[in-house]
Amino acid sequence: MIFWRVKSLDAILATAEKKSLHRTLGAWQLTLLGIGAIIGTGIFVLTAEAAQKAGPGMMLSFVIASFVCTVAALCYSELSSMVPVSGSAYTYSYAVLGELVAWLVGWALMLEYSVAASAVAVGWSGYFVGLLQNSLGIEIPFALANGPFAGGIINLPAVFVCLLVIGLLVIGTRESATFNAVLVAIKIAALTLFIALTLPVADWANFQPFLPLGETGVIAAASSIFFAYVGFDAVSTAAEETKDPQRNVPIGLISSLAICTIFYLLISAGAIGAVGAQPLLDETGKNLIPGSLKLAEQCQSLAAIGQQPLVCSREALASVLREIGWERIGNLLGLTAFLALPSVVLMMLFGQTRIFFVMSRDGLLPEVLSRIHPRFKTPHIVTYVTGLGVIIAAAFLPVGKLADISNSGTLFAFMIVAFTVMILRIKDKSRARPFRTPAIWLVGPLAVIGCITLFFFLPTDAKLVFPIWSGIGLIFYFLYGYRKSHVARGIGTPTGGEDIISPVRPLADCDAEDVTKK
Repeated sequence: MIFWRVKSLDAILATAEKKSLHRTLGAWQLTLLGIGAIIGTGIFVLTAEAAQKAGPGMMLSFVIASFVCTVAALCYSELSSMVPVSGSAYTYSYAVLGELVAWLVGWALMLEYSVAASAVAVGWSGYFVGLLQNSLGIEIPFALANGPFAGGIINLPAVFVCLLVIGLLVIGTRESATFNAVLVAIKIAALTLFIALTLPVADWANFQPFLPLGETGVIAAASSIFFAYVGFDAVSTAAEETKDPQRNVPIGLISSLAICTIFYLLISAGAIGAVGAQPLLDETGKNLIPGSLKLAEQCQSLAAIGQQPLVCSREALASVLREIGWERIGNLLGLTAFLALPSVVLMMLFGQTRIFFVMSRDGLLPEVLSRIHPRFKTPHIVTYVTGLGVIIAAAFLPVGKLADISNSGTLFAFMIVAFTVMILRIKDKSRARPFRTPAIWLVGPLAVIGCITLFFFLPTDAKLVFPIWSGIGLIFYFLYGYRKSHVARGIGTPTGGEDIISPVRPLADCDAEDVTKK
């Protein structure tokens, strides 16, 4: 059936060799890239979102989200070691579940990476505005630092940081990784200091009631805080630019996830213990929805009388330090977020552009998107196109809604990856697996069940966005990709589906013009 046409693993590897990206990244750089992508908006900004949904019980939310990501990471590690090329879940599903599913996965990953980049940019904006106001006394007009959902017009600081990161990505992968390594070091140092200052003064009374909104609130918060972990899979999208990917990609995936989980638990405990994290309720005693105008109005009313609960803060961790008497260090933490969050935007955009690069290389998107810059050797055109969408979303939408929308696409992609690993264990038992997911028949189903559960606990609008977005993607597929697909046109594979593995020159032997034409 044509909808299920498959591009085999061997053909995918051969295509990557013909039009590949330069391998420059090692295990240490990948781990830093993973930490840079993971530690960011989730802990710097979404701490307030999680507290509004679960109160102190958000600590359990971090554990639940971490568990789902861990089982998904184990599945990702096996696939990325077997197929060390760009494309992440899109590439894996193309080889196992067919082109139609692969298209839906690639389209869903746009919700993960592009919308996530927008969410982080909005989070950065909050810290930037707070830093200017508390350190320099400069106040950016409310209407120019908030989108319509928060009562403003446009978020100009978020637009600015998006433009900065897009320019950096065009310059090159090595430069991006070096820039990211510096920011990760600063970020870890600042968060370690936050833990050291808040845990000793923690008041354990602030943890009561621990579950003010019950177990349902904890799982709902886990569905949102899941966003805080998803950066780890961006590491697998860099497989084609990694030295010895069979070894280094699994190391980067699992080590970055483990380090970040420990940080999240310690930081959330410090924030809750220091200032409390009880949610705000409406006049009927019901929980106010994060990102809603009602919550924004109540927060503004409290701010007018000098109160700013954790759930209202746009710069949660910096506010905690200021409230317990460390105003200057709180400002420094705001400065750290100001410097570090762009690294998360960078990794999200990095992952998205590489996925679209591979989809274009397969003929499912216009060939122009896979052209490589003659000087910088980066996919510059797809970076510009993706960046435009990120800028628009960051300019007008609040961070909470963006995070939930991003999660809807992410959870679908993670579920497909888990299915893919299990199917390959049956269909292709003999293929070399440098990394094997342990207890796959336990880990795989847990990943699927975890992703489905978290999806159904997302807000209704986020759940609706995914099928609508998928429908739009199918229209694009049947108008263009269905006919232009290289597999459908027999490019790279003869009739019968056997792979053509033709001799190809190494990328190093090709000049820039050759690479662009290919």
